[in-house]
Amino acid sequence: MSGILRRIFSVDYMLKEHQRTEEAMPASKELYNITLKTAYPSIIEMFLVGLMGLVANIMVGSLGGTLGDDAIAGLGITGQPRMILLACVFSLNVGVTAVVARRRGENNQEKANEALMQSLMVCFFIVIIMGVFGAVFARQLMLFAGAQEGTRILEFATDYFRITIIGFVFSSLGMVINAAQRGCGNTRISMYTNITANLVSLTLNFLLITGRFGLPALGVRGAAIAAVTGNITMFIICVVNVSKDGGFLKLSFKFKPVRDTLKSIANVSFSAFVEQIFMRIGFFTTARLIAGLNSAAMPALAVYTICMQIQNISFTFGDGLNVASASLVGRSLGAKRPDMAIIYGKISQRLALVIAGVLFFIFIFGRYFFIGLFTQTESVIKMGVIIVILIAVSSPFQMMQVVISGSLRGAGDTKFVAAISFVCIVFIRPVLTWAFCYPLGFSVTGAWIALTIDQMIRLGLSFRRFTKGEWTKKKV
Repeated sequence: MSGILRRIFSVDYMLKEHQRTEEAMPASKELYNITLKTAYPSIIEMFLVGLMGLVANIMVGSLGGTLGDDAIAGLGITGQPRMILLACVFSLNVGVTAVVARRRGENNQEKANEALMQSLMVCFFIVIIMGVFGAVFARQLMLFAGAQEGTRILEFATDYFRITIIGFVFSSLGMVINAAQRGCGNTRISMYTNITANLVSLTLNFLLITGRFGLPALGVRGAAIAAVTGNITMFIICVVNVSKDGGFLKLSFKFKPVRDTLKSIANVSFSAFVEQIFMRIGFFTTARLIAGLNSAAMPALAVYTICMQIQNISFTFGDGLNVASASLVGRSLGAKRPDMAIIYGKISQRLALVIAGVLFFIFIFGRYFFIGLFTQTESVIKMGVIIVILIAVSSPFQMMQVVISGSLRGAGDTKFVAAISFVCIVFIRPVLTWAFCYPLGFSVTGAWIALTIDQMIRLGLSFRRFTKGEWTKKKV
């Protein structure tokens, strides 16, 4: 058994002969330590942020009965419209992380800081336009997302979306700064920033949703105010961190456009933007299909929102390793070490499999507990526990796929990632969701059957791309 484990986890077996160089290769223990040191702050950050989001939904659900279920569904409806508005920011962040990581590997501090400032300028103009659009058309966006006219779900969703759009500008600029920090490998800074901001938000959720210590019970509006306050807190901390002396990144307040830097960011970000648009269209379509199942007898939106919150716990671990993999791969390629880039990518994959194995058993044995945290509605619990089993099964495929995609993005190979997102998320997943939910009659459960198949396909395609190794030759 020890021999098999060695072949799986030792870096001595991770490179093909033609991928090896004459440069010295550190020992397995050292490389795993570097990967874990880079990854654990992001994993903790993503997990705690996801956990706090889950707790916030539990607090909203504490409003009780159908009111609580409708409030949870209302927050769930806002998810995809918000992500569509954030698509530009997310794609910009991919470019920021990749470019800053390369410059960090080249030890070019001036160009790294230049990339940060150029990205902040672009982000500011994007979010102002998107924020105004979201505030003006909030109700129409919620109706398009699947909320029904004349329902509490529509009112809850519109109120929450319109208030939280205020924090959109602050959170977006903060995310750009954190993306640059991650590119440098400063994942601890991002961790402390997001945890602090989410603790502020969580505290206000506790105080404002049901009203405690003499404060008014604001329900969903209280959750929205808490989210905005958390966004502003994050932005302030991010600015303070990059204003200090001694760090690799420092705000320069030079707002003049620099063509070559903008071009480098755009080359990576454009493909990531296309990917984000494809993803959002696919996810939006899936959420819309689920909304079509919603009724008094089958609260599909509540089931979907609750189970997505649980699914997000799995995503947080994959996203944390994704960040580490992208940063280490980008820095290795910047230092002209493609062999190290491959090693770090493979180490991240193996760590993902170990974590996914643990999560599998946690989800299987804790399924009733997790669903019971949100609701006591029998029909929601009955369907939810089945979906949690599917979440457990899909976790290894999902986590591996996310980590490999992170390696490819860190190398600047965003066009390929965008292409498979287009095929799988825009076409395969929505079509399968419709087929399993409607003609085959699996209801909300069908969405997770479709998700599992989608993740398996994307993993197969991403793994093949990673194994071929052409991504190590990308220029950023």
